[in-house]
Amino acid sequence: MAAFSATHCRSYSYSHSSSINGGQNQRFSFYSFSRLSVPAKAIRNSHQTVVLMQDGVVATKVTPVEKETPKEKLKDELLSVTSTNEWDEKAGSDSSENESTVSITVVGASGDLAKKKIFPALFALYYEDCLPKHFSIYGYARSKMTDAELRNMVSKTLTCRIDKRENCSEKMDQFLKRCFYHSGQYDSEENFAQIDKKLKKHEGGRVSNRLFYLSIPPNIFIEAVKCASSSASSGNGWTRVIVEKPFGRDSESSAVLTKSLKQYLTEDQIFRIDHYLGKELVENLSVLRFANLIFEPLWSRRYIRNVQIIFSEDFGTEGRGGYFDNYGIIRDIMQNHLLQILALFAMETPVSLDAEDIRNEKVKVLRSMRPLRLEDVVIGQYKSHSKGGVTYPSYTDDKTVPKDSLTPTFAAAALFIDNARWDGVPFLMKAGKALHNKGAEIRVQFRHVPGNLYNRNFGTDLDRATNELVIRVQPDEAIFLKINNKVPGLGMRLDRSNLNLHYAARYSKEIPDAYERLLLDAIEGERRLFIRSDELDAAWALFTPVLKELEEKKIIPESYPYGSRGPVGAHYLAARYNVRWGDLDIEQ
Repeated sequence: MAAFSATHCRSYSYSHSSSINGGQNQRFSFYSFSRLSVPAKAIRNSHQTVVLMQDGVVATKVTPVEKETPKEKLKDELLSVTSTNEWDEKAGSDSSENESTVSITVVGASGDLAKKKIFPALFALYYEDCLPKHFSIYGYARSKMTDAELRNMVSKTLTCRIDKRENCSEKMDQFLKRCFYHSGQYDSEENFAQIDKKLKKHEGGRVSNRLFYLSIPPNIFIEAVKCASSSASSGNGWTRVIVEKPFGRDSESSAVLTKSLKQYLTEDQIFRIDHYLGKELVENLSVLRFANLIFEPLWSRRYIRNVQIIFSEDFGTEGRGGYFDNYGIIRDIMQNHLLQILALFAMETPVSLDAEDIRNEKVKVLRSMRPLRLEDVVIGQYKSHSKGGVTYPSYTDDKTVPKDSLTPTFAAAALFIDNARWDGVPFLMKAGKALHNKGAEIRVQFRHVPGNLYNRNFGTDLDRATNELVIRVQPDEAIFLKINNKVPGLGMRLDRSNLNLHYAARYSKEIPDAYERLLLDAIEGERRLFIRSDELDAAWALFTPVLKELEEKKIIPESYPYGSRGPVGAHYLAARYNVRWGDLDIEQ
């Protein structure tokens, strides 16, 4: 099967960060990397070791797998040093019968997710030369629309990168020419057969690889997958399907969904997307830990007192209450986004960076977690509040929400991992809408210094002396470490200072949107940031019992004012484990 690779888009790199808080003489370094892609033609008939060298060249050591190679030829191959440009030329010299094309079909193309996220992400990939030479994008939905109308709709949401190159509008026009539309029902094999014909016409006899993005409600997932599988699958390449959350409402419905999907697709064809796994700072978690010696030895119960994973939005449901009321904040945010971050944070060192090795370790963490108890959960629902002459609505003021709804818009939970590394360390999660700020962050609070010589300088508030590592996922991405420092002067006065890696100050390039990374991974067949079925089962097993108990007992959420810091119960929950929420500090 022919394949492709976007060599200009990803490469291994290693850079030294030496400027913290704008200073030029301070040194506090973090390292990160991304993957190197090499053209498929170059690796089709041999095993290779690829080593990145200076000046963008790639040295390859080739061990042939065919018949015995003459010594002279083998010597030439072993000593070959090939530039990345030459790789491209070799890949481009493929015969047309071995060339491949990628057809991306956005099912539910008229919806908000497609307009605001998927099409802009695809354009960003095209703008950065990350998509293959031969590709086409089809929108598929029930709405009646022409190709021109789709292009007009999509063009309103496309933007170029911050560096705004001169050819931005030209690239946009080229991209839109690759976008087409087909109207059809999601449960019609006939309609999917029609789009199959259109796709074949664009593929032009090349090896066809097809990616379907299901941007549709979960109640019609299965019918759409059935029709796409039977009537629009690739005949000579790969077919992959991206599935958006929610992946069910509990263990039972999730299992039914997975079983139904596997009637038409293999596990390798299913890409369960959680866009938080595509966030730059979330992907950097393993790099921060495993590529920096100063962190890995500290990453355990011996030095870490608690871990906080916090998500907050400063707005309410804003008319989306109809969808949200069926799921609530626990299903919408905690069971997927925050739990995935926890698993990545707490996992053991994987055997390799292979997708299966990483996902194996995440599953081990989830299966080691103590079942969540009702007493370790606090739920809340925002109420109307007036501030500065403006009245903010309550959750039940949303016309799409039942007046007697008990759906939580806020939740806090204390979770524990019963293994040797994390035994006894509370992992505190909280997520909420209509709070005082918007953000997502991971806070690692370290233990107090035993026998601290400077205790009297901190007074009775030892928490102020605690070292804390903060990973700000969004907005204004940053990593900072809180340390204790002497204030300059003749006396002995201590201060809490930050060693700060502020991404906007350190890196001039705009951080890609999470959907860009995940779409590119799906096209390349990289599954590391997608959720495997056993991983999903373990996640639901953790939350399903407490969700059922909340609903069966009709637990009334604690009210909190719109724009506040959340219900008081969340503070009592943290205090029970001798923890204070880190995002409540004035300095944060």
